[in-house]
Amino acid sequence: MKMHKKKLFSDETVTIGQNSDVDNYIMAIESSCDETACAIVKNGREVVSNVVASQIKTHAKFGGVIPEIAAREHMDAINVVIEEAFSQAKEKEGINPEDITAFAGTAGPGLVGCLLVGLNAAKTLALVYDKPFIGINHLNGHLCANYLDTDLKPPFMALLVSGGHTQIIDVKSYSEQVILGETIDDAVGEAYDKVARLIGLPYPGGPKLDKLAQEGNPKAFQLPEAKVGDYDFSFSGLKTAVLRLVKSFPEDERPIADICASFQERVSSTLIKKLKKALQNSGYDTVVIAGGVAANSEIRKKLFALSDEGYKVYAPPMKYCTDNAAMVASCAYFNSNTFDDVNAEVFSRVK
Repeated sequence: MKMHKKKLFSDETVTIGQNSDVDNYIMAIESSCDETACAIVKNGREVVSNVVASQIKTHAKFGGVIPEIAAREHMDAINVVIEEAFSQAKEKEGINPEDITAFAGTAGPGLVGCLLVGLNAAKTLALVYDKPFIGINHLNGHLCANYLDTDLKPPFMALLVSGGHTQIIDVKSYSEQVILGETIDDAVGEAYDKVARLIGLPYPGGPKLDKLAQEGNPKAFQLPEAKVGDYDFSFSGLKTAVLRLVKSFPEDERPIADICASFQERVSSTLIKKLKKALQNSGYDTVVIAGGVAANSEIRKKLFALSDEGYKVYAPPMKYCTDNAAMVASCAYFNSNTFDDVNAEVFSRVK
């Protein structure tokens, strides 16, 4: 049970979580990178409203996210997404701002200037409506995307794959997770973007590389797999191998689709092989994937193939793979590494 002692204008104690006697409606704001998002989620699982304003078109011309520009765009969008989230909740369930149980915001990791916009907005709402504030670890939020519209319960093994992180996580309970392994250099999403850039694909390169890979032969080139710890990852050497492969062909004769397919096959097979090993050693029968790269077609295909071996497999719908606020609200409800003080500060790296 999660007890929040309100330290704002009243002395009321609010119970948030599965042992609450009433429905909990949590509004969350996410602004860690280039999406401004706001959502309201009922009891950690039912999405009442979900609004996302993307900046992809803005940053595409620069070939990547420009932090200062991203922060300014968050400032422009934040009030709009909050108002729309309230409007959707009012229309769907008759929810008013006063009915919100608590307000949550992403504290980190992420771009500091961007995080400040969303976190300060969430704190302000908590102060205005005299409700608890809950700060959320962005990575835990991605894990909790799997709770939305499902009956998933711990324990389970999780593969977190995003632009900045690649981790295998033993989720022992709603509030206890142990990182078994992670990347020692490039994250999987970072590797995708760098390889996409090598072969001339525009930003964001990962999804475009995935699409091209589906047209190529995954066995065309045998790319190397890094030899690191049991559950750790390394994609820097693979990126270098792709660079050498690309340069070995004349520019107008490069088999781009086959290169993409071979790269994606190596990445996806490495991820699933190590995840499966962690599953076998844990004795768990449930496995999930989370993070932006969870939208990758081949990784999802290989993950769901584990169901043929008797595992229960969960993956968020595409709209909950990339950054969104519904996952943040779910995380606040399930007490996954939260910070309950309204004075919680943003952080750029994993704590």
